[in-house]
Amino acid sequence: MGRASLGLLLLVLFCLFQLPYASAAETKTAGAQKTQKSVKKKPVKKTRKAAVAKRRSAKSAKSTRAVRNVVAKRRVAVSRKAGRVRTAKAKASRSHRTAAAPVFSAAHLAGLGSTADPLGLNASAVFVVDESDGEILFEKNADFALPIASLTKLMTALVVVEAGQDMQEILEVTSEDIDRIKGTSSRLPIGARLSRTDMLHIALMSSENRAASALGRNYPGGLRAFAAAMNAKARELGMTDSNFIEPTGLSSFNVASARDLSKLVAAASEHPLLAKYSTHGKYAVDVGRSQLQYVNSNRLVGRDDWDIGLQKTGYIREAGRCLVMHVTIEERPVVMVFLDADASAHRITDANRMREWVIDQMNREAATVQAMLEGGQG
Repeated sequence: MGRASLGLLLLVLFCLFQLPYASAAETKTAGAQKTQKSVKKKPVKKTRKAAVAKRRSAKSAKSTRAVRNVVAKRRVAVSRKAGRVRTAKAKASRSHRTAAAPVFSAAHLAGLGSTADPLGLNASAVFVVDESDGEILFEKNADFALPIASLTKLMTALVVVEAGQDMQEILEVTSEDIDRIKGTSSRLPIGARLSRTDMLHIALMSSENRAASALGRNYPGGLRAFAAAMNAKARELGMTDSNFIEPTGLSSFNVASARDLSKLVAAASEHPLLAKYSTHGKYAVDVGRSQLQYVNSNRLVGRDDWDIGLQKTGYIREAGRCLVMHVTIEERPVVMVFLDADASAHRITDANRMREWVIDQMNREAATVQAMLEGGQG
């Protein structure tokens, strides 16, 4: 066999020998390609599933948010309703507490409010005296020292007029005159400048607290000296059950008995200025850019059936509704003191009832005297 034949044979054998390997390689390559295609297709399937899952998740989240919003709105509505219910219950509770546990005055706490009297008066303490001869016409718990509220301003006015200060001097209302005892308001603004006589006028007639405070503050030595002067005047008048610590009456430590107050009323009525100012129906003061119109705090002032020479009203919680008057009844000067009525209308009712009773007593007295005279003549 020649070289050419041998070479051809070797080539055929080599090809035959390599054929299984080639098929295996191709098979392997084809498998690899199939695997690669399979691998490439799988992420596509996963991506679609992920997209679907994402859409579902977003839809679920949206639905969840919607549900949460509805729940939140319901909770807010329920909370608001509960708040309204709680507020209503709180108001009802406060109302119930107020109705069930009223705040009593000092006189009621001392048991004076239950004291009976022939006239059925509402006031806890009463004293009525004929000033001309000192005859006591009526008394009820007259010697108990009780808070007197703005009746204090009668003593304030008496000390001011007897101090001899310039009544035309201009006094300024300052922050020191703000009520820090009871926290009450005032129509008289900080910075208002009024004469001493105007301050006195509205303090007596309309119980203006800042005016009374300014009067005491502008006394020589200030408020402490003024309180000392008030107590000195009380001792001078024989007011043995009285004590004063400030000029407005806002403090419940300003106290006096009904009997003591009759002495103060009698002394104050001797000053024409105090009688005039306390019985004016209304009065206006200029506070700069405007005028303030004040009215009398006593509804009896100006009535035709009353002849009132001097008066003063008062109220703080501890004192109840108070009223003192110097009046003329059947041409006789009479001092009336009413402490701790439980309403403004009741102190007025008490005063009217007392006036009618005094007139009746005077008429009976006059009839008795007349009968005695006639009997003597017979």
